[in-house]
Amino acid sequence: MSVQLSELIPAERSGRLPSSAVPFWTSGADGRLRVGRCPKCARLLHPEHELCPTCGSEVDSVAVSGEATVVACTVNHQKWIPQLSEPYVVAVVALREDDTVRLATNIVGCEAVSVVVGLPVRVEFRRVADVWIPLFRPSDEPPVSGAVPEPIVSVPPTPRGARFEHRVVLSGIGRSRIGRRLGVPDLDLVTDACTSAISDAGLSAADIDGLCAYPGTIDGSLGARQVGRELSIEPTWYHGAHETPGQTGTVITAMMAVAAGLCRHVLCWSSVSTHRRPGLYSDDRDGRIHGEPQWYAPFGALSPAHWIALAASQYLARYRVSREALGWVAVAARRHAGLNPDALHRDQLDLDGYLAGRDICTPFGIHDCDVPCDGAYAVVVSSTDTKDDLRHPQVRVDAVGTRITERQSWISGTLTHQPNVFGPAAHLWSRASVGREDVDLATLYDGFTFNVLSWLEALGFCGPGEAGEFVTGADQITLGGALPINPHGGQLSAGRSNGYGQLHEAILQLRGQAGDRQVADAQVAVVSSGGGIPANCMLLTAHR
Repeated sequence: MSVQLSELIPAERSGRLPSSAVPFWTSGADGRLRVGRCPKCARLLHPEHELCPTCGSEVDSVAVSGEATVVACTVNHQKWIPQLSEPYVVAVVALREDDTVRLATNIVGCEAVSVVVGLPVRVEFRRVADVWIPLFRPSDEPPVSGAVPEPIVSVPPTPRGARFEHRVVLSGIGRSRIGRRLGVPDLDLVTDACTSAISDAGLSAADIDGLCAYPGTIDGSLGARQVGRELSIEPTWYHGAHETPGQTGTVITAMMAVAAGLCRHVLCWSSVSTHRRPGLYSDDRDGRIHGEPQWYAPFGALSPAHWIALAASQYLARYRVSREALGWVAVAARRHAGLNPDALHRDQLDLDGYLAGRDICTPFGIHDCDVPCDGAYAVVVSSTDTKDDLRHPQVRVDAVGTRITERQSWISGTLTHQPNVFGPAAHLWSRASVGREDVDLATLYDGFTFNVLSWLEALGFCGPGEAGEFVTGADQITLGGALPINPHGGQLSAGRSNGYGQLHEAILQLRGQAGDRQVADAQVAVVSSGGGIPANCMLLTAHR
């Protein structure tokens, strides 16, 4: 996908920018960088705020020195914007006045490979239409550490009493054909997955009284109403949403609907496609960008690959971890995919092959990224009192974790790890009846290799900065190891699934139906969903 830079700049004159954002985007008129400031408590703020999160006062703006330090950086090698010649550097810089205030930007005036975490930089501006884009170039100051704080997580005690998770079972699973550019209509793929899941549960369409879709009707995806009509289902409850705790957050919503007695069997699904073109967040009136993407898209950071790569760069620098740690995750995924006849990439991959892969955006190469594909997955959530209606051994939900404990920003939030993993993980264990030592396998979201390292540390299977050692050699995370991860090959090798593939695999494993890749006597699985903002995790248990 290639877009024009003119689509990605904020519209100062359109009236769509909040008043607190205008000073930032017009700073370059006098060559001075401006950010938000609370006049009462003098706190600096960016991205824009209308009200100070500390004291609630209205925010104004203040000129700052324009001096900063690179705290995250990625060299982009993909063609995204004609006016930005790759390779170009996307970075997050922390202001000298307050290193908690960070900006996305491009680093200019130097070789891309020379940009590292800890590089001191100074602002300059490039005018585009009616706004000034703040860029940074290296200054003459000596390098600094560039480290940022780790997340601090506090989760309140779980309320006593019965939990909604214990009132449901995951009763049926289904999937369509999965492949590259299948040329099959999305509706056909979704209905194939849904009818398979209903049959797998031992039910009929007439038994389904709830529908739940991710992401709902957005960017060409199929919502609950359209699929319900196609399957002749008239639900008592339905839901379709993009803003959930992770892509499988809609499954958690379905659990709550069943536990509340709204319905007895909810059909949930998600589909992926290689032919949908995601929205560019432009203003319908003037084709200009608005909302949160204005803070990073003008610098060519258009893909989750950029956003996650920025965090990966801080992680590798802070903990002095080699890129090979990412490689072992990819190698393990491919080992497992060789045992999965439905995986898209089954040829084996060694570390040399990983390192030789084409660069995407450093530290990510082609093998760090999941495989785009066409397909759909579905799961049926049922009430525990319907066990006599079901075809397969029940898979129970011991606990879910959904809590948000950090700032929701790709720039100002967590950079040492993927955002939004520590809160859900801590929330999960606060609700769980089993412990980490009881977990037999993990199906962890892997839109990128770095997601797996982040989830391993957040879930407490190793400490901060220790995941590289945990995955080295891949033996601990493959079948027969201490914690097999993604026995189906994950999204890195089996194909993109919006995290539903992870849930599908965990259920197969707990049923003992995974064939050559079966984890011996699997009784407990941890499943995660979400490669950024926000996310969830679940503990599933077998009930044979």
